[in-house]
Amino acid sequence: MIPHTLTPPTLATITGHGALQIVLYVVVLLAMVKPLGWFMARVFEGVPGSAPLGLGVALGWLERLTYRLCGVRVSPIGSTPAYAEMGWKPYAVGILLFNALGFIAVYGLQRLQHALPANPVGLGPVEGWSAFNTSVSFVSNTNWQGYGGEVTMSYLTQMLGLGVQNFLSAATGIAVLVALIRGLSRRSAATIGNCWVDLTRVTLYVLLPLSSLLAVALVSQGVVQTFAKPQEVALTVPLSYSEPATNDDGGALKSADGRDQTKTVAVATQTVPLGPAASQIAIKQLGTNGGGFFNANSAHPLENPTPLSNFLQVLAILLIPAALCWTFGEMVRDRRQGWAVLAAMLVIFIPLLTATYWFEAQGNPRVAAAAPIVDQSPSPLAPGGNMEGKEARFGIAGSATWAAATTAASNGSVNSMHDSFTPLGGLVPMWLMQLGEVVFGGVGSGLYGMLMFVIVAVFVAGLMVGRTPEYLGKKIDPFEMKMAAIAVLVPCALTLLGTAVAVLLPQGTSSTSNPGPHGFSQILYAFSSAGNNNGSAFAGLSANTPFYNLLLGLAMWFSRFWIIVPVLAVAGSLATKKVTPTTNGTLPTHTPVFVLMLVAVVIIVGALTFVPALALGPIVEQLQLAGN
Repeated sequence: MIPHTLTPPTLATITGHGALQIVLYVVVLLAMVKPLGWFMARVFEGVPGSAPLGLGVALGWLERLTYRLCGVRVSPIGSTPAYAEMGWKPYAVGILLFNALGFIAVYGLQRLQHALPANPVGLGPVEGWSAFNTSVSFVSNTNWQGYGGEVTMSYLTQMLGLGVQNFLSAATGIAVLVALIRGLSRRSAATIGNCWVDLTRVTLYVLLPLSSLLAVALVSQGVVQTFAKPQEVALTVPLSYSEPATNDDGGALKSADGRDQTKTVAVATQTVPLGPAASQIAIKQLGTNGGGFFNANSAHPLENPTPLSNFLQVLAILLIPAALCWTFGEMVRDRRQGWAVLAAMLVIFIPLLTATYWFEAQGNPRVAAAAPIVDQSPSPLAPGGNMEGKEARFGIAGSATWAAATTAASNGSVNSMHDSFTPLGGLVPMWLMQLGEVVFGGVGSGLYGMLMFVIVAVFVAGLMVGRTPEYLGKKIDPFEMKMAAIAVLVPCALTLLGTAVAVLLPQGTSSTSNPGPHGFSQILYAFSSAGNNNGSAFAGLSANTPFYNLLLGLAMWFSRFWIIVPVLAVAGSLATKKVTPTTNGTLPTHTPVFVLMLVAVVIIVGALTFVPALALGPIVEQLQLAGN
């Protein structure tokens, strides 16, 4: 064999390739904003039984049937109004009742799955605390998972429970956003729409068609979609390993000299899990749900087998949240407002995405020093960057893009383990969640969260120039400001209080895999994820315990619905107001100056709230890494 030298790729080369992937991703995303935003605006503004692109003809019968089953009275097409509308309080009660029933249904399916069909491997009932946590998680659009999907949930539970909630929790977020937009656009109105109509139309005409198209595309890439039971397949290269030998009672066998005995285990086959995965994966990404069909989530080769499937899925994560910005501008009859909000999101997202990739591309200098490449002097950069916890088929750029997108959106799926990121590379996804999931955020929930920040920014700007704050011609009074403050601060409070309780009690600290700053980061990340309805996990934290199942479940529930109610209250209050004519003293909310002001408000709230906590975790860890 001829000896050869391995030349590590330069950081410039890695960054160039990664930058190309990131630019392509952002360009394709922005190119789809207007067409999808236009389509959704037509759906939300249309009357029952009608929808663009022929969907009203194809699915109108199902929409009308749903209204009959729900007791919603609908007038013939063309009538005004076509259905009975609600004030904000009945709308809120309907949303809360709808989701409470969803929680009960998902909990019951998990507890009874052993007695129900579509359970080919005979899985037993899900443990009570885990079932509680999972039910709250999927109803709240968080999809935090403390279990392994293929070894815990039957096919029926995955489809009828978790899969259905992927649609309905996403529809809830969009419906609340549409109600808020109506509040901003209407004049002297007492109603903001009908929650049952909004939920139905969002599900039938937006989520169902998009997820069907994506599911077919994913199946073409090798994502499984079958009801067959897991298959036993022969390994291409059989292997063997040693393990401690035990007696019939499970005790260790000892040799004559008192040493533990071992035995060799030969492995020639592997069990491959299957199931109706593609249909659930499509809506998990489009609905910013994120719950994986398999335990490894989007790093699993049967969930995400190819670079193309990876690109389609990470594009789907931000597709609807980004397009809703254009929908918002269209529905308030001022597209500049939608572009301004989208611009604010991009001003925050793109630098943080770039930072995540940069930190991971540099790698771990301690790894580089410990294992230098043959015939190369130790380099301050790990050759190839930090590939720990990442899939080789996606690489660092694909993993960093996913990490930033899934935490900017309220998605939570992962194609790499964030616990294995560099300290600062893991800090960025964590902080993206802590900003309140408003940089794109969840479908609907991200934009209505950002609009709460807009109200705060308008109020601050009014104080600075001594004028009455207004947004889209509506005066912002103390009531709207109080509701916006609640919506902005509740996730922050839940994150910090939950983390504080967990680090003070042994039930919390005993679940960490690493002591010190990294263990604190694991706990902080978990509550940042639950308190902002994201669902991604840092890994390394054993969270499937009664303590974490209860505490994280409560954080997810209150973070979701303690924000929805104030948002609907703002919608109802604004709908009753008249539009104030624009004057020279009116603050324009579509200019670059206002975009920067909005960005500053979002970042200042996130920085002032979480920098002290981040200093105890990833920042300290980075300083330790640099110091050693």
